[in-house]
Amino acid sequence: MKNEVVPVQIRGILPANSGCALFVGNDDKVFVINVEPQMGAIIGMFLKNAPKERPLTHDLINLIFQGFSINVERVVITDLKNSTYFARIILQQQNELARKIVELDARPSDCLALAAAQKKPIFVSTALFAQVEDMSEVLEKMNESGSEAESD
Repeated sequence: MKNEVVPVQIRGILPANSGCALFVGNDDKVFVINVEPQMGAIIGMFLKNAPKERPLTHDLINLIFQGFSINVERVVITDLKNSTYFARIILQQQNELARKIVELDARPSDCLALAAAQKKPIFVSTALFAQVEDMSEVLEKMNESGSEAESD
């Protein structure tokens, strides 16, 4: 797996009227995944460990996972087709009898929310990482200007 994926983090979140830009990357490159405004806010809450008045959907999913001894192992942003990103979430369930690993197709925003909630690693496929446009300068300019971008 090491040669096929690149480790990344959520480097910033920029809310906008029509959506939210998630800046995902590492020291070499940062790219943007556009998500719904509410998903950007939820991911930001998980990154900041912000208290929530009521459990959100991803909190519920995490509670279900806990009840069945399931952990998020990692998430991988795998592909970009027709301006839509694709991702996989890798789950592990272990008990006294066996260890089971399941890989599921999921929206990148859901994968990133669950990874942020559980503080689990995020990866992007090497092929996709080579393909995406580097937005590092945009993120740096936003951080320098003190815009509303939230940085990790």
